[in-house]
Amino acid sequence: MYFVKTPEWLKKLFHRYIWSFSEEEKVLYLTFDDGPHPVATPFVLNELDRYGAKASFFSLGKNVRDYPDIYARILTRGHTVGNHTYNHLNNWKVDSGIYMKNVQEASMLIESRLFRPPYGRITRKTGRMLLNQGYKVIMWDVLSGDFDIHLSPQNCEKNVTEHAGRGSIVVFHDSEKAYPNLQYALPRVLEFFSKKGYSFQAINPLSIE
Repeated sequence: MYFVKTPEWLKKLFHRYIWSFSEEEKVLYLTFDDGPHPVATPFVLNELDRYGAKASFFSLGKNVRDYPDIYARILTRGHTVGNHTYNHLNNWKVDSGIYMKNVQEASMLIESRLFRPPYGRITRKTGRMLLNQGYKVIMWDVLSGDFDIHLSPQNCEKNVTEHAGRGSIVVFHDSEKAYPNLQYALPRVLEFFSKKGYSFQAINPLSIE
């Protein structure tokens, strides 16, 4: 069970996290979790290039270690990166000390103050620790659901096209599991919003107060 469109009450409850941006212009913030991946990430990069789009990649430390050339390609193409822990820890299942060590391990490979918790699961204690260390905790406004093996590629596309708007942070995954849905939905989402006059920007940590 998950929210496709993050409800306003949840955003207000965890107001110190970033869920979306206030935009007067037609701008979307596409984000990709769990990579880099040897097939999915190059596909994403090529699709983004077709539309002159920039995005943000919340990477796992272990995957950066395993695919450094692909990670370097993300950076050289002008996208931003964020820390997604070293090996996709669920903060509801491990204590804050263990979790923060995992984040620190990932930070040795990922130079960024942007952070997204795997599964969106983070305790208040860990959240305070991250914020106190200068991290910007980036959540989302719209979840594509590409990771959901029970969701059709067409419905994955609709999740984004029917719910995203100005300033939305949208989540996709450049991972093995999500690739069948991602491969279908991402090109169509890019085309749909481009025709509506949207641009696609990376999250800039320096612009977040």
